[in-house]
Amino acid sequence: MSSPTAVPSVTPASLAAAQRRSSRLRWTGVLIAVVGVHFIAAQWFERHRDTFKPMSPEHVPVQVALLKPERIETQAAVSQPPAKAAPAAPKPTARPRSEHVLTATRPATKPVKTAPATETASAPDEASAASTANVASSATGTANSASNAAGQGNAAHATPGVKFSVPPSGELQYDTFYNGVRNQPGTIHWSSDGHSYDMVVSVPLPFIGTFSYSSHGHVDAFGLAPDQYIEKRGRRGEDVTSFHRDTKQIGFTRTPNTLPLQDGAQDRFSMVMQLASLVRGDPDAYQPGVTRQFFVTDNDSGEIWPIETIGDESVRTDQGIIEARHFMRLPRREGDRRRIDVWLAPSLGWLPARLVQTEPNGTQIELVWRGKIAPPDANGNTSSTDDTSTPPQPSVTDPGAGPEKP
Repeated sequence: MSSPTAVPSVTPASLAAAQRRSSRLRWTGVLIAVVGVHFIAAQWFERHRDTFKPMSPEHVPVQVALLKPERIETQAAVSQPPAKAAPAAPKPTARPRSEHVLTATRPATKPVKTAPATETASAPDEASAASTANVASSATGTANSASNAAGQGNAAHATPGVKFSVPPSGELQYDTFYNGVRNQPGTIHWSSDGHSYDMVVSVPLPFIGTFSYSSHGHVDAFGLAPDQYIEKRGRRGEDVTSFHRDTKQIGFTRTPNTLPLQDGAQDRFSMVMQLASLVRGDPDAYQPGVTRQFFVTDNDSGEIWPIETIGDESVRTDQGIIEARHFMRLPRREGDRRRIDVWLAPSLGWLPARLVQTEPNGTQIELVWRGKIAPPDANGNTSSTDDTSTPPQPSVTDPGAGPEKP
């Protein structure tokens, strides 16, 4: 009799083990597939990530124009020569004193035509010439003064260039903030007579001391021309930068190195007033996206600063809201995290309403206008906050002659 075939028995334990192995293999395959898909997606995103980078709402780099240092526009000297003995003539109508402007904001007045040539030629002697009409005498005096202007140290002829108007002098008061914390008020002392200027910035900082920056110089064919820049941070000694016009070199006390002195070169703080003077001379030229280059020296080096016009913004002060135009220094090199922002206010004569310096580590030093929302007067005085009269218009005493020829 044949024996029955032996059939292997399947126990529940072995069946469960087989199911666990199958499940592990299945989930391992799913995990490998997911990792592979993510790897492929990561590689694709790495190659196309610039497409998805959002534009900053605060700064959209629209390049309209790149402005480089240029000569400023000056007016010809029109001083009258000494008067000679002549019959009494009607006194010319006194012209109102205007704000000191280094640029020609309107065309020069052309001399009015005199009497016919035949009539003038028939009077060769000095007495006959003195009896000519007063208009002819005025025109002759203008020509004579132009020919003698070189000997007087004034510009002999009007020169074309960019518009430039020095801001009014004043002792400017600012609220200061260190990383958003209010400190003692800071000041910007600014004075200029159109031929020279003096600027001292004082910012008190807690536990460190007062940071002071002073710039002294004159005005030449390219605008503000620093002669010396002094920087003192807290208890540290002074660092001095000297602009040697005779040797065309820039020297430092912090380093023995020197730099060639370029036309229009500025220090860190004269650059602010140079920008204010250019914008004040021609505000419409500085639209969003317009970038002007400045060669700026520090206490041991110098480099090009690209300053871009961001646009008109509102600045909040303790006295109210000031409308101002925002300017920002663009990165100077790859990885440059230091940032400088300046807001110039037309209601303040285009003086700074706010300044913010952001250090690479994120530290911020901020100055915000704390005076009345009106520019200083010709004597550098700001109106009291209790004064309800009409605020004075910005003006600078005009010495009656154009800037000295460099």
